[in-house]
Amino acid sequence: MDAKVTKRSLGNLTQEEVKSVVDDYVGLHDAGVERKKERYRQLVNQYYDLVTDFYEWGWGKSFHFAPRRRSESFKASQIRHQHFLADKLSLKPGMQVLDVGCGVGGPMGNLARHCGASFVGINNNAYQIERAKVHTRDVEALCRFIKSDYMQIPRSDDHYDGAISIEAMPHAPDKTAAYAEIFRVLRPGAGFACYEWCLTDAFDPSNAEHRQIKEGIMTGSALPDIAGTTEVCEAVRAAGFELIESLDLAGESDPETPWYRALQGRDFSLASIPRTPLGRVLTNLILRVAEPLRLAPQGAREVSTFLNWGADTLVEGGRTGIFTPMFYFLARKPLPRGD
Repeated sequence: MDAKVTKRSLGNLTQEEVKSVVDDYVGLHDAGVERKKERYRQLVNQYYDLVTDFYEWGWGKSFHFAPRRRSESFKASQIRHQHFLADKLSLKPGMQVLDVGCGVGGPMGNLARHCGASFVGINNNAYQIERAKVHTRDVEALCRFIKSDYMQIPRSDDHYDGAISIEAMPHAPDKTAAYAEIFRVLRPGAGFACYEWCLTDAFDPSNAEHRQIKEGIMTGSALPDIAGTTEVCEAVRAAGFELIESLDLAGESDPETPWYRALQGRDFSLASIPRTPLGRVLTNLILRVAEPLRLAPQGAREVSTFLNWGADTLVEGGRTGIFTPMFYFLARKPLPRGD
């Protein structure tokens, strides 16, 4: 196991802080949707303090899914998925692009190398920004970061030439307000390309299995709720954008390599072990031994447990077709009338 996961702290949390934060996080998830929306900053910040080291151990620098082609590696699919957004926005050198919820900077670095545009990543988690600066050292002239909540972006109106968001907007407590804030800081005519986590039309709220899958995904990924695809499109328009196109890209995967294959252990390699069911079980067992020996902080195993539940329910969400992590849309801030 990676030393980052078995160290005596997680993220910027000390060993003594980890268990307390785990308890707060679990308690907040039990408090109901409205309470989670009210406390979303705490919910998301605590989550990423707890899980970033686990994610880097299992996923590397890019914490997102992608539609897979036959015989395509998971990493190659991620990079192609990132480039898709850059190509849709026609990103090029000289453009200033906002990366909304930039994570640890993996996609931003790849896109800066790909298109030469300048990126500003906004992220409210200090530890992730530290990691992002490490991952973008070779393109640091093109990558800057803002520690802030993307519901209140500290920039003037009409500031950026484009915006992207890769599986970060599901944390927003209010879709319309989140998109409206991005709308505000974009220049007229600028585009916003996004991948959202959504419930599909196949989701049945009266189905107990469907509700359980949704709950597992929410708890495993710090989501106050999960919107439907129609709700997302309506929120984009309500924020003022022209919705240019929208599509669930989950259907673009080859049937033999669905987007959730990375969590099933079906494309085995040394790098993939932490993402597989066996790897997740082994991580949990190692932490069970490491915690009493103080080789890992108290609470680390509980983090591993709810991440495992989240991973299992993501697979079930994909298998049943009730959930997608790659509902894509391209929106445009209209030009002033007469332009």
